[in-house]
Amino acid sequence: MGGAFLRLGLISFGGPVAHLGYFRREFVERRRWIGDPAYADLVALCQFLPGPASSQVVFALGMRRAGLAGALLGSLCFMLPSAVAMILFGYGVASIGDIGQAGWLHGLKLAAVAVVARAVWGMGLVLCPDWPRRILAIAAAATVLFLPGTLSQVGAIAACAAIGWRGLRGAAAPGNASPGGLTRGHAWAAASLLLFGLLLAALPVLARVTGDRTVAVFDGFYRAGSLVFGGGHVVLPLLRSEVVAPGWISIDKFLAGYGAAQAIPGPLFTFAGFLGTVIHSGPDAWKGGVLALFAIFLPGWLLVGGAYPFWHLIRIRDWAQAALRGANAAVVGILVAALYRPVCTEGVRDARDAVAAVAAIVLLGRLRTPPWAVVALMAALGQWILR
Repeated sequence: MGGAFLRLGLISFGGPVAHLGYFRREFVERRRWIGDPAYADLVALCQFLPGPASSQVVFALGMRRAGLAGALLGSLCFMLPSAVAMILFGYGVASIGDIGQAGWLHGLKLAAVAVVARAVWGMGLVLCPDWPRRILAIAAAATVLFLPGTLSQVGAIAACAAIGWRGLRGAAAPGNASPGGLTRGHAWAAASLLLFGLLLAALPVLARVTGDRTVAVFDGFYRAGSLVFGGGHVVLPLLRSEVVAPGWISIDKFLAGYGAAQAIPGPLFTFAGFLGTVIHSGPDAWKGGVLALFAIFLPGWLLVGGAYPFWHLIRIRDWAQAALRGANAAVVGILVAALYRPVCTEGVRDARDAVAAVAAIVLLGRLRTPPWAVVALMAALGQWILR
């Protein structure tokens, strides 16, 4: 199991939305570990919770497959490649300068367009089979496009869930979404939620009382991981206020690390590994990187570990099934909006880019080309042809 998540950590370019496309292709289409409806339920739950959405989906997939051990193994394997890369950046690669205009990076953005488009199409066929749900998906997409922000995403899911609860009862059941043994262990789940709250409240007090910088760093990254919805890009303002304002890292190094983080696969939250390494400096600076990584991912693990068992217990109710039909339609709509902005608007600059993106979609869909091969091809096209 760890090998599957490690491979995804090596090829998952494009940010949280693209990651969901990679996960769907690997675990819904290829390995058939989970069905589309259950996968959409899981995505909807992680959209509701604060933290790195795609990394939380990894944690939940691992938990569903092999319990807590599977959740931790999957999470560690998925983040390992980018975490190691960002810690190495912290030791000196950040000095290479701005890579935001690199041709190969542009090619990776086009690969992300193809991955997200495939995810939207596949999930739409399964989760929006009738016009009521298609209309909900269109409404959710319009809401997110015209009112950008995390609150509009959460609001769209909540509104569509409410509409589904009122109007989608009696529709076809979304299939078997068995929790895979997760209906047990509610005491541990409740303890996980309690620990999340205690750490969020106690760490700032502990940092102030002790005056210890290590505690302060852990507190800053833990709060950043606890208070952000949607994904890695949203956490940047929080991280900037936590590490630049106290003088722990210069704004130039912060931006250099952010530019590097966009060029590697895996979760953008591993940017914390770079920051922790730079903050602590010296031969053992990697320990600071590991500490920052643990602190920023811990809230998401605690929240998903605590909420997922209860989520599956609730969702078997008829009213919950109806609400989830609406919520799942909203998830499709949100992915449609994300496909347009920022995936297409940032990746597709002209007609040549559009043709390349369509070709990548054909390679992934009709020709069943492995994602890593499409990623490599698009990076090469971006570097040598589409500049």
